Amino acid sequence: MSDTNNTGHDNRSDYRADTVMEHEYDGIQEFDNKLPNWWLWIMWGSMVFGLLYWLVFHTLEIRDLPKGDFETEMRLADEAMFERMKNNPVTNESLMALVEMPAKVTEGREMFVKFCVACHLDDGRGLVGPNLTDNAWIHGCEPMNLYDIVSKGVAAKGMPSWINQLGPGGVQTVTAYVMTIRNSNIKGKSPEGDPCTF
Repeated sequence: MSDTNNTGHDNRSDYRADTVMEHEYDGIQEFDNKLPNWWLWIMWGSMVFGLLYWLVFHTLEIRDLPKGDFETEMRLADEAMFERMKNNPVTNESLMALVEMPAKVTEGREMFVKFCVACHLDDGRGLVGPNLTDNAWIHGCEPMNLYDIVSKGVAAKGMPSWINQLGPGGVQTVTAYVMTIRNSNIKGKSPEGDPCTF
């Protein structure tokens, strides 16, 4: 059979013998071989993906990171729960449930700093009003006692009613925030009222 009928390609020239690099470290030498194409595609693809990820999530902030998505979902769930709670009577349990909602506690702190600092200072250690960070309660130990004080006020002590300025939801969030700073014992005004174990 003639060689002219052989249509196969002689690809022996495409390969070369293993080439050893000249350098050596601790008796270890390195081959200088061409990397497989599939490996190169994975490497370049990973680099392009990493660059796009960095641009989209960190530089341009077009999308939220997974942690941000989770926090958004939790905030929406808290908002939905809060809306359901607003239509129900306020109880010790509902106020303590708000304490477990970071977004509501943060909202309560913002209102506290805006409306309550004149009497209680920004960290609650007390000035004209009592220290809110100790374990002494003047008007009862239950969260509902605190809620009633914020909403209705205590005229004899100079504490105004805040229900009109804050609204029912705002009173609840401020109450939740104050519950989180109880027993943090920031040095300030001396304890007033009776110690509570709540």
